Amino acid sequence: MTLSRRNYFFKAGIFISVISLTVITVVSFVILPVYPDLTAMAVQRSGGIFQAFVVHVLNPAPYAPFIAMTGAVLYSLISLIIIYYFFEKTPAPEILFFAFFVFSFSFEGFRTMVPLKKVYEFPSVYLTMISRALLFGRYFGVFSLFAASVYASGWDIQKQETVVFVIVIVTLMIASTVPIDGLSWDSSLMTIIGYRHLLRLAEVTIILITVISFFVSAYSRGTREYIFIGIGSLLVFLGRNTLLNADTWLTPLPGLVCLGAGTWFICTQLHRVYLWL
Repeated sequence: MTLSRRNYFFKAGIFISVISLTVITVVSFVILPVYPDLTAMAVQRSGGIFQAFVVHVLNPAPYAPFIAMTGAVLYSLISLIIIYYFFEKTPAPEILFFAFFVFSFSFEGFRTMVPLKKVYEFPSVYLTMISRALLFGRYFGVFSLFAASVYASGWDIQKQETVVFVIVIVTLMIASTVPIDGLSWDSSLMTIIGYRHLLRLAEVTIILITVISFFVSAYSRGTREYIFIGIGSLLVFLGRNTLLNADTWLTPLPGLVCLGAGTWFICTQLHRVYLWL
């Protein structure tokens, strides 16, 4: 894939992130009043690594999911701008897939559909469809981060389009087949999905393989920067897991901090690896 074509994806991601953030801003005046009722109607607490430590200590905060959703889309926008600025002329194959991971956070704007359904009472089938789009975005990001680690191990960079196509197909299969309950949601205002624990286990497994793959690349290629990129990958996963499941005021900030720190590790170290090209 040429640099100009890759940069087109960066620009498209920035544009979509702007749209997502704009939609959230516009509908916020309509949906914010119903958040307390939606929180009270949640059938269960959201999952997540950080959630396990706070679920028995803190009660859900009605507006925490809105803050987390807005923060996720804002993270996507700011990070994509930074990636485009620093890697516009840098031929780093891994950065395309990390940019896809970052871009996946713009899908979080779809979480406005739960409060919009409460306000406008449209059929649940539309909420189910949007939930599948949100699910697609989340797992598209996970698989993209994994693909970045595969490229770090020396994968042929001429096959990027094929890898993107495979990721899209696999993610579509997951998003279209997982059962979704369009009538209920958890405390993060994510609709209830089937195979929840199995998908979570698969997600953790993929991320662990990703981190290990970066460490192995550091050894096999003799490039110590990949050690820090692996650490950054673990941080962005922890931040993602914390932010997307946030339902208390204590949760969004640690998620954003981990995301920011991990992104800084990945981008600075990747830029250092390919700076000489």
